[in-house]
Amino acid sequence: MIVPLNNLGQSGFCLHFPDAIIYVDPYLSNSVQELDSPDLSRLAPIPFPPEEIVDADWVLITHHHIDHCDPHTLPALAAASPTAKFIGPSPVIAKLNEWGISQNRTFKANCTDWLTITPRIKLIATLSAHPEVLYDELNSSIYVGYIIECDGKRIYHAGDTSLSREVIDDVVKKGPLHTAFLPVNERNYFRERRGIIGNMSVREAFGFAQEVGVKNVVPVHWDMFAANEVTPEEIFAVYDRLQPKFRLSFKPTSINLGDVKFSFVIRTLNEARYLQDLLEAILRQNVEGSTYEVVIVDSGSTDGTLDIARNYGCRILHINREDFSFGRSLNIGCEAALGEVLVITSGHCVPVDEKWLSKLCAPLFGGDAEYVYGRQIGGSDSYFSETRIFNKYFPEQSKIPQKGFNCNNANSALLKSIWQRYKFNEELTGLEDMELAKRLVLDHGRVAYVGDASVYHYHSESWSQIRRRFEREAIALQQIMPQVHVSVLDTLRYFVVSVFKDFYSRTHKEKKARLKDIVLYRWNQYWGTFKGNHKHRKLSIEDKEKYFFPE
Repeated sequence: MIVPLNNLGQSGFCLHFPDAIIYVDPYLSNSVQELDSPDLSRLAPIPFPPEEIVDADWVLITHHHIDHCDPHTLPALAAASPTAKFIGPSPVIAKLNEWGISQNRTFKANCTDWLTITPRIKLIATLSAHPEVLYDELNSSIYVGYIIECDGKRIYHAGDTSLSREVIDDVVKKGPLHTAFLPVNERNYFRERRGIIGNMSVREAFGFAQEVGVKNVVPVHWDMFAANEVTPEEIFAVYDRLQPKFRLSFKPTSINLGDVKFSFVIRTLNEARYLQDLLEAILRQNVEGSTYEVVIVDSGSTDGTLDIARNYGCRILHINREDFSFGRSLNIGCEAALGEVLVITSGHCVPVDEKWLSKLCAPLFGGDAEYVYGRQIGGSDSYFSETRIFNKYFPEQSKIPQKGFNCNNANSALLKSIWQRYKFNEELTGLEDMELAKRLVLDHGRVAYVGDASVYHYHSESWSQIRRRFEREAIALQQIMPQVHVSVLDTLRYFVVSVFKDFYSRTHKEKKARLKDIVLYRWNQYWGTFKGNHKHRKLSIEDKEKYFFPE
């Protein structure tokens, strides 16, 4: 289920459930600036005045500190939404009643029992430390967070909390959690002198998320005031460093409460040119409400690739150049992936339409195959000879299942259970897809080719890069098919025949395919294949740098 989300700035937000609209810590004024610290202004703009909130069903308030029990927002909200009900700890209820909000509209936050507010939604308060856990005369916490459950999935709003064992144990007891809104503005002596009480550092918040087992984290409260000194760059840097198992959702517009079904695993190295097009195409896929995630495994991009990935909410993992292989990077991404289906594609491949994913994965869900791959089409700048290779190995006709173990991870998908059983060979210089497929087929598994699940495959390679690509694939092919030998005469024959067929197969629209480009492409293809076929499989550090990171 997808729940639309309005971010109210700082820690406040509004969840639009199917049968209730719930505002959590609405803060729609400059109360702190006007009543406490005139020199501090909000970094996040106020999205709309509280008198425009005419549809609130429930309003959850975490504590009576001025920025949350807000004398500018809450009375106006109560007047605009006369049926809205307010929940908060005892000091909050006292304030609300003092401001004229009637007692029959206010409810004390309960940390021990769930409150059913609709047939599908219930909620419970949690302990919060601001900066310590404190209780009123009835032994009820005067600072709280909230857990909202809808259709069995739980969303946790921590409120303004520091970490303590009491808080952690209380939240764990009330899990499991799907999404957590966690404040990241650590305590600071100089801010506290002004009445601004900090919460957790980014690292503490992420460690808390790991301990309570949450699947999705939304950082909040980092944008409260300039004095907080927490930036998006810091949040991303800590996430990249820790590489936790949960997803990071930065300023989301909705929360998908479904379990992750599809994990897109994408290897990147300076893929800024096409990555945004790929991520946009993923957004357009018809997944019928299924949750998906995008896992990026980056090997040192410097061209804006990571900024694009972060803007689209991708999980970003890193692999050092000296540790890189195609199989190892994929294994890192697949290990971290949460989905039951791993969809693997290259950062320079773009699906042709919104039905690509459903078509590609249909044989998996239909029980016809355990590993699938789809068609590849050359882009407008592709070499003509390369488009001919695509047409040969990726035709329009599907083969479900196919014979043999041909496969290609530029456009593929497999069940995570299958990956866990086989995993990709981390020592190969390429063709890790074919090698896994071979082991699968030998164990009576099935590979399918889906001709109508197409991507545009954009290559922007120099002649030397083309030669090295075919060379490293030929090195890998020695291990997969050791019976394949390429002689000098084979190389010359393949080269001549391919150039002849390429040149005479051009149509009128393809006359721009010059003979020079055809010759150079085919020569680098077959010369690289010959060299790779006759090179020892174990690569030196210098060879790895040349094959995996060509200049």
